[in-house]
Amino acid sequence: MEEVERWLRTRSWSVTDRPLRTVLAAKRASGSTVSVVLPALNEEATVGEIVAVIREELVRRVPLVDEIVVVDSGSTDRTSEVAAAAGARVVHRDAILPRIPAVPGKGEVLWRSLLVTGGDIVCFVDADLREFSADFVTGIVGPLLTDPEVQLVKAMYDRPLSVPGASAAGQGGRVTELMARPLLNMHWPQLAGFVQPLGGEYAARRSLLERLPFPVGYGVELGMLVDALHLVGLDALAQVDVGVRLHRHQDGQALGRMAAAIYRTAQLRLARGHLIRPALTQFERGTAGFEPRTYSVDTEERPPMTEITEYAERRVA
Repeated sequence: MEEVERWLRTRSWSVTDRPLRTVLAAKRASGSTVSVVLPALNEEATVGEIVAVIREELVRRVPLVDEIVVVDSGSTDRTSEVAAAAGARVVHRDAILPRIPAVPGKGEVLWRSLLVTGGDIVCFVDADLREFSADFVTGIVGPLLTDPEVQLVKAMYDRPLSVPGASAAGQGGRVTELMARPLLNMHWPQLAGFVQPLGGEYAARRSLLERLPFPVGYGVELGMLVDALHLVGLDALAQVDVGVRLHRHQDGQALGRMAAAIYRTAQLRLARGHLIRPALTQFERGTAGFEPRTYSVDTEERPPMTEITEYAERRVA
């Protein structure tokens, strides 16, 4: 644990450690550009506020963010309209790289977003956050602009579990505590210091992201951490405390499917070629008792973007 303790002292910060003026000065000096990407599916209730806060505080007031892109993966509500009205550029997942048919999944959207953004630094923010603060962006972008050795930064935060009429502090992130954290501690102990390894708010240099494979589903966050560790090393990874994260919670069965995808991602990295059953059977009570429901587990991974012809051509152009 000595390496992790050292990492926590040297690569674990608070958003207050880097005043906005310092981050802006570093951005001007480096000439770097920043893209913010929001993957969205039926998030009309929250996506507008998130975009509006980023646009007002980090585009209009100060020139930290160069573009805000919402990638809609097939919403049936007004997500696209609300995001566009708030000031984001909205792109549909299926319109990006049509040569390769899109599959459902968060990782698929993040992977494709590299083709429709131009920032040297890409910042991912989930679209279901409530009471959103611009600290979520400034906190994780800051180290990338001020420290050339840092390659990827995860947000860390308190994650209360909200239930009707109450809020349980520290009880959110159930899949993290029951699945991801044990996996990381047992198999990749160097990553044990990450407070929110599955959190959807993180920023990275494009030069790193374009060299990473992307699991198409919910395994993308764990897969990215593990792959980045092997590619650039622990000291190139960091985390920043940005306060409190409030968001929409999923039910237990949805979390079970998420956990299965994350375990699958880990298993692929532990023993490629020795695969487990790519399906999960769950049970729901029906008229005749408990009825089985079998769901496929995300198995596909997208290759590093540098292997995609269209991406290489875009960079040359």
